[in-house]
Amino acid sequence: MKFSLESFGLPDSYFILLSDLIQERTGMNFTNSNRDLLAEKLFPRVVACGFSSFLDYYYLLKYDDNAAGEWTHLMDVITVQETFFWREVDQIKALVNVLVPEHFAQFPNRTLRIWSAACATGEEPISIAMALNETGLLNKVPIKIYASDASASAIAKAKTGLYRERSFRTLPLHLQTKYFFPTQDNKWQIIPEIHDSIEWSIANLVAEDEIKYLASANIIFCRNVFIYFDHKTIRKTVDFFAKYMPKPAYLCVAASESLLRLTNKFELQEINGAFIYVKS
Repeated sequence: MKFSLESFGLPDSYFILLSDLIQERTGMNFTNSNRDLLAEKLFPRVVACGFSSFLDYYYLLKYDDNAAGEWTHLMDVITVQETFFWREVDQIKALVNVLVPEHFAQFPNRTLRIWSAACATGEEPISIAMALNETGLLNKVPIKIYASDASASAIAKAKTGLYRERSFRTLPLHLQTKYFFPTQDNKWQIIPEIHDSIEWSIANLVAEDEIKYLASANIIFCRNVFIYFDHKTIRKTVDFFAKYMPKPAYLCVAASESLLRLTNKFELQEINGAFIYVKS
C-alpha cells in the first residue's frame, strides 16, 4: 500500500512526543510553527521503517533496542547541511592573524587544537585550514584541526573532499583554483595537503561523552547551529564547552547568535574586528 504524508497526518499529541524526544537527544528544537517541516523530514523514514503512523515511529526511537541505527538516519534528515567556503570569514582572519600567533608566542611547543563543532559537509574546517596555510602556519607550528557533525552522511561527504560550485559563492577565485582542482563530473576536489590536515568524526553536541575530547580544544567554531536550539539546550552545550576548554580559550558563534544573556562563562570581545567569546 502506498502512503502519503497527507494520509498520515501529525496530530498534536504525536508531534509533542516526537519533537520533545528529538530535542532531548539532538538539541534540535521544532516548535509548533514548523510542525509541517518536521513531518516532511520524518515521513520518508516512517515509510522506510514499514510503519503506518508517526506514533509507531516514536515507539521505535524511544523504546526499541535497535533504535541506534534509526537515530543515525534521523540525524541525516533533520540536520541542515547547507554551508559554503569563507563564510563569516572575519573570525577566521582573527584566528590566523591574532589567536594562533598569540598562542605560540606564549606556548611555543604546545599544540593548538581547533574544533569545527558542526561542520556539515566540511566547508568551514577546510576554510580554516586554507587560511592557516595562506599565512604559512599550517605546517610551521603544531596545529590540530578537528571537524565533526551529528550527521553521518554529512561527514561522509566531507571525507570525499568533493564540492559543487555553489559551495564557492564567497571564496575568492584565486583560492579556489589554488586549493581545488576540477573533476570530470563538474565538481571540485580539495587538494590532499589541506584535506589531510583535518580529522573528521561524528559527534552529537548534546552528548557529553561524544564531545568531551573535542571540547578540550583551544578554539571552537560552533556557528549556525544554536539557531536551531532552544535556550536551555544552548546553555547545556556551552556549559560542556566551558567545562573542558583550557585557558585561554575562544568560542566562535555566528553573527546571528548571541550568548550574552545565556551564560557568564564566556565574555564577548572584539578581536581583530571580529566578535569572539573568550572563556572567563
